[in-house]
Amino acid sequence: MTTASATAAGILAAHTREVADFPKPGVMFKDLTPLFRDPAAFDVVLADIAARWAGQVDVVAGVEARGFIIGAPLALRMGLGFVPIRKAGKLPGDTHARSYDLEYGTATIEVTTDAFTAGHRVLLVDDVLATGGTAAAACDLVEGAGAQVVGLEMLLELSFLGGRDRLPGREVRAILVD
Repeated sequence: MTTASATAAGILAAHTREVADFPKPGVMFKDLTPLFRDPAAFDVVLADIAARWAGQVDVVAGVEARGFIIGAPLALRMGLGFVPIRKAGKLPGDTHARSYDLEYGTATIEVTTDAFTAGHRVLLVDDVLATGGTAAAACDLVEGAGAQVVGLEMLLELSFLGGRDRLPGREVRAILVD
């Protein structure tokens, strides 16, 4: 781990709060709101991610909703475009859709059919890697549109849930592993 990555990990740890029994009993939710409301801390985290992926990707895609919070400013910092991957029914026009299981239910995500140019190298970002269902579905969407997922970047990984197991052969990075 580089010094910048160690700094980002420390900042992320200091700016993550745990909320018990949210969104349902037994779940320990990792709230990143303290990071997002501290511009200096958030900037360090974004700089770390941007440096790691510089020159390797053509576009950043983020999964609704916290992936938008991370992905849009990251794309801007990197001088790249941003593609939102949204919950079902939120995008106009033709879409690709994937349904998946998550740790407390099921969901469907979509991307517009014209979101990517064939061959685009995509960095997929989200806040937390838990069971890997969202990330795997998002990878399917991106690749179904003709682009290539170069890597996945998560702020936090809940390793005890085994999300990486759903993403074999993929470059998955997490700033902080719990």
